Amino acid sequence: MGIDYTKRPATSPAGSGQVSLSKVTLTKSAPTVSLNKQGGGGRLHVNLNWNQNPAGGQQKGGFLKRVLGAAGGGIDLDLAALFELTDGRSGVVQALGDAFGSFDGPPYVNLDADDRTGAAVGGENLYVNLAQIGQIRRLLVFAFIYQGVASFDQAEAVVTLTPAQGAPIEVRLDEQAGGARMCAIALLTNTGNDFTVSREVRYVSGHRELDEAYGWGLNWTAGRK
Repeated sequence: MGIDYTKRPATSPAGSGQVSLSKVTLTKSAPTVSLNKQGGGGRLHVNLNWNQNPAGGQQKGGFLKRVLGAAGGGIDLDLAALFELTDGRSGVVQALGDAFGSFDGPPYVNLDADDRTGAAVGGENLYVNLAQIGQIRRLLVFAFIYQGVASFDQAEAVVTLTPAQGAPIEVRLDEQAGGARMCAIALLTNTGNDFTVSREVRYVSGHRELDEAYGWGLNWTAGRK
């Protein structure tokens, strides 16, 4: 199936057998890629970031600071993931409820920190232990607005999935959000010692609706952080 590559020369000569480090952008017309074909292995780094002034503004600072700009105000956006393991266990990794996960033990996914102020230049980050791929049936990467009035379709958010030794895989949240406060971004499905990464970019109103849309079957209660 097709893959949209950025127009950047490969880092290795043709026929060398090495993986090109050209970025891959998943789109509506080319929504899926094999992680192994991108050189997947070791640790998968999932980063969520966006820009307040893409038309030429040079505003610096962290994730939320750029979204807020000069307006100020308490907006808190979170990166998270639903997980389902091959032994049947399932759950969520997110800052809400201090469910930060674990890299070396189940669910083999962890959130590094919760940027509640916008001071972190690197945005929010999840890490997936690809050495334990046989223990993971599927992962759904998503983001939600915990508080504030920011809109996904105004933030031009971008998620980048970067394996330890391969090309970054980019998913742009470029669909109209319609005021929804949660977005399913990418679905990683175990196909037998490999992950298929599929672009979702599907907006829903909350955790329960996300669960229903993907059939996770969790019991949700209100939480805080």
